Amino acid sequence: MTEERRRAVLRAIVEGYVETSEPIGSKALAARTGLGVSPATIRNDMAILEEEGLITQPHTSAGRIPTDKGYRSFVDYLALTSLPDSHKRAITTFLSDALDLNDVIERSVRMLSQLTRQVAVVQYPSLRESAVQRVELVALGLDRILVVVISADARVEQSTVLVTTAVIQDELDRAVREINEIAMGRTPTALEPPLSAWADRPGQPAWVAGVTSAVIQAARGGTVQRVIFAGASNLARGSDLEADAIGPVLDALEEQVVLLRLLHEMTSGDSDVAVRIGHETRNDALARTSIVAAGYGSGPSVSLLGALGPTRMDYPSTMAAVRAVARYLSKVVDA
Repeated sequence: MTEERRRAVLRAIVEGYVETSEPIGSKALAARTGLGVSPATIRNDMAILEEEGLITQPHTSAGRIPTDKGYRSFVDYLALTSLPDSHKRAITTFLSDALDLNDVIERSVRMLSQLTRQVAVVQYPSLRESAVQRVELVALGLDRILVVVISADARVEQSTVLVTTAVIQDELDRAVREINEIAMGRTPTALEPPLSAWADRPGQPAWVAGVTSAVIQAARGGTVQRVIFAGASNLARGSDLEADAIGPVLDALEEQVVLLRLLHEMTSGDSDVAVRIGHETRNDALARTSIVAAGYGSGPSVSLLGALGPTRMDYPSTMAAVRAVARYLSKVVDA
C-alpha cells in the first residue's frame, strides 16, 4: 500500500506540474490525490521519492517537480490511455479527404501537431516497388522540363531538369507518349533497362538523357530518408524551454539523419509507442525535451512518426495521439 501511495503521489506531482508548470506542495497533493492521508504523510512520501531521484525541489520551501527519472517512472507505469472519440473522428475525417499519399503525410503531421500541441515529425513511407501509373513532362520556358511521375500507390514525385537546347513541343509530346508506353505498369527496377535503351536510340533530343534519369529517380521515390515536421512554434508557446534552448532543438530537427537514427532506435523494440525523456535522447540539444514515437506500415516498409516537446508534456494524451495517427497511416500505406 505504501508503494502504491508513493506511485500515486508521483503521478499527482507529474500531472499537477504538467498542468500548472508550478511546483506541487504537500497540501495541494493531499487534496489532489484523494488518498485520505495527511499532508505530513505525503511529505514523508515526497522525501523518499526525492531520495530515489524521482522528484526534486527547485527552490527552498517550494513544492516538488518531477525529474527525468520521475517522468520515466510515470510513463513506465502509465495505464494505456485511449484517444477521445472526437479526436479519432477528427483524424479520420481530416485524413480521409487527402488527395494522394503526399497529401496524407502532410495532413498527418499537421494533425499530430494540433492534437499534441508539440512539434510533430513524420517520415515519408519507406519506398516500395510500386508500378508507374503515368509520366508527365512539362516545358518550363526554354531551358527546363518538369518531370512528374505518378505511381500506382498514388505517390507523386517530381523534379526539374535543366536543358541546354530549346525544347520543341512536338518532340516533348512524342517523348511523353513513348515514355508512357514503356513505363506504364512497370516497377522502377523493371523500368530502368527499357527506358535507358529508349534514351540511347539515335536521333533523340539532347535533353532525353537527363529526363530519363529523372523519371527513373522519381519512380523510385527520390530520397528514402525524408521527414517533414510541423508545429515548431509550439516550442515557444507555453514551453519550459528558454529562447536560447529552442535554436539547438530546431537545429537537431533539421539534422534529419540524427533525428531518424534516434526514431529508429526508439521504435526497434516491442512497444507500439516508445518514449525518450530528457538525457535519454543522448543528444545535448534535446536534453530538455522528450520524444514520443511510433512506427507505421508493416514489414520492410515501416516508417516513423513522433511528437517532440519539453519534458513537461502531457504524456498520456501525446502517446495516445501518436498511436492513433500511426494506426491510421498504417491502414493507408498497407492498403
